[in-house]
Amino acid sequence: MGMFTLEHSRAAYRADFILYGASVLMLATGALVAAPRGQGAQSAALVLAGLLAWSAIEYALHRFVLHGVAPFNKWHALHHQRPAALICAPTILSAGLIAGLVFAPAWLLGDLWRACALTFGVVSGYLAYAVLHHATHHWRFENDWLKRRRHWHALHHHADEPGCYGVTSGFWDRVFGTVSLVQPPPSTSTARFNRG
Repeated sequence: MGMFTLEHSRAAYRADFILYGASVLMLATGALVAAPRGQGAQSAALVLAGLLAWSAIEYALHRFVLHGVAPFNKWHALHHQRPAALICAPTILSAGLIAGLVFAPAWLLGDLWRACALTFGVVSGYLAYAVLHHATHHWRFENDWLKRRRHWHALHHHADEPGCYGVTSGFWDRVFGTVSLVQPPPSTSTARFNRG
């Protein structure tokens, strides 16, 4: 498995979580160390803006790119066909997009600490999404919120009409009217959808 493949080996799949976990720590450190004194409120606002931006990015990417633009829609269809497979965007692609479309412009338009704070928010959102998406397909849990998120994602995978694009939140689906009300088949809660 190369670094540009969609289906990852277990090691490459886990490395993605490690890389993004380390990135979150480095960006948080960069934002704290590089920020001038007295800029805590602005740093917190930039982190929050990054988290909110990730929420919108997650919805838009899933709805319009992964379900609409070739070849991404064909690649994403593989995940729908085999939801327990270790299929995800190559790390080099996701990291390159975040660096090129979030960090670099923020640094060019502002400075290093602001770029770190904003990107920290986006990357934290991406990491939360990656962990939650993995959990919905691979973990067994008793937490009610996690159960609701798994059910929501199962609706996305099994509804006749596309919907429920948000993984970490249903906010944008509600805003844009893309909530799927179809119940998934009973088999989706265990064998096919969630491998414990």
